[in-house]
Amino acid sequence: MNNTSETNIRGFLKGLSSQDFLRIGMNEIAYMRPLTSGDERSIGVYAADGTRLGVMESKARALEAMRHNDLLPVTLH
Repeated sequence: MNNTSETNIRGFLKGLSSQDFLRIGMNEIAYMRPLTSGDERSIGVYAADGTRLGVMESKARALEAMRHNDLLPVTLH
């Protein structure tokens, strides 16, 4: 994917409301964010509505799990 396409996709995703995510892909889109518990760092994987689907030990494992479950990983900033 080139930078222009990625920028367009990010811009589109940033403009979506929670309800939009629910309508277009709760079962198809997932995101991850870092979790910190004491000295341990892990990655939480979440459905589009914010429901936590799992906790992984690394970003690579989180991406692998999402793709294995046919979820489109997206990043939100």
